[in-house]
Amino acid sequence: MVQIPNPPSPDSPAPRSVPTSADVARLAGVSRATVSYVLNNTGAVRISEPTRRRVHEAARELGYVPHAAARSLRAGHSRMVLMPTPSFPAGPLYTRFLGELQWALGRLDYTVVQYGTAAPHEEDAARAWAELRPVAVLAPASDLGPRGVDVLKRSGARAVLTLGPEPVDGAHALLTDQEGVGRGATRHLYDRGRRSIGVVVPAESGLDVFSAPRLAGARHAVEGTDATVTVLPLAYEEQDAARLAARWGSLGLDAVFAYNDEYAMLLMRALQDEGLGIPGDAAVIGADDLMLGRLLRPRLSTVHLELPAGRDLAALVDRAVHDPGAPPERHKVLGATVVHRESS
Repeated sequence: MVQIPNPPSPDSPAPRSVPTSADVARLAGVSRATVSYVLNNTGAVRISEPTRRRVHEAARELGYVPHAAARSLRAGHSRMVLMPTPSFPAGPLYTRFLGELQWALGRLDYTVVQYGTAAPHEEDAARAWAELRPVAVLAPASDLGPRGVDVLKRSGARAVLTLGPEPVDGAHALLTDQEGVGRGATRHLYDRGRRSIGVVVPAESGLDVFSAPRLAGARHAVEGTDATVTVLPLAYEEQDAARLAARWGSLGLDAVFAYNDEYAMLLMRALQDEGLGIPGDAAVIGADDLMLGRLLRPRLSTVHLELPAGRDLAALVDRAVHDPGAPPERHKVLGATVVHRESS
């Protein structure tokens, strides 16, 4: 047996010591308390602008970053707002909303952390989130129940907010009327003279929290009329859309509410490839009012969704953090307005 010798390891440079607030204070010529006041944006103590500049310059030169855990221990709570990664595919609308919220919370000196690991049970999920000791949690109502809210509050969370169609006991509620989206879209098609209306229900898992109430709203919109609603399961794949378009004639439909703009664009392209005219043979409407829908020919009719401004939601989080004993607030946050364009 031939033994291959290990090459000698090169001399490793000595590890650099981590800079401390004392180092920053020494370089800036101020006290450690002043460093803490400046870097933690404490407004209770007046610090001159030249002193603030010296502290920030010293911190940059040394590469000093405040220790979040130590700051949390001193304050008795963190500045972390935890948002579980959604269990559903997040589209452009939600992504834009999240970006605005993160920016607004950052302006209030909070840090938004997205938690990516899903637990099988809502109480287990709440325990996993609680381990990080967030000061606030904003979660989909479908992922959190009253027991989970209790777990979070017992672990020190000052504010728990849920987003969904129904409130959760003990939590501030941001109520979304998904049923109104389906009702508005379908009523629009009915008012345009359509009587055999298909409603796309995405085959992807996790979207039923939105698609089920939208379908219910579509059914309510034509209840007691001569119109019918047909459920159309559809995966977000070109092949599946082509298969649905190929049997369109046998379905006897003259319109479709396609869940959202992305599914509407997918299905509209497939219908056109089959030689069907839009809106002549099939009127199409989506939801979300994405820019791409306006670039199609014909332009896509849609339901414009008005989500809360990031600054307003950040203000609610901040208010709840500073008054954890206040009764839970409930706010309707999803406005739905039909936008009529050429596709319907």
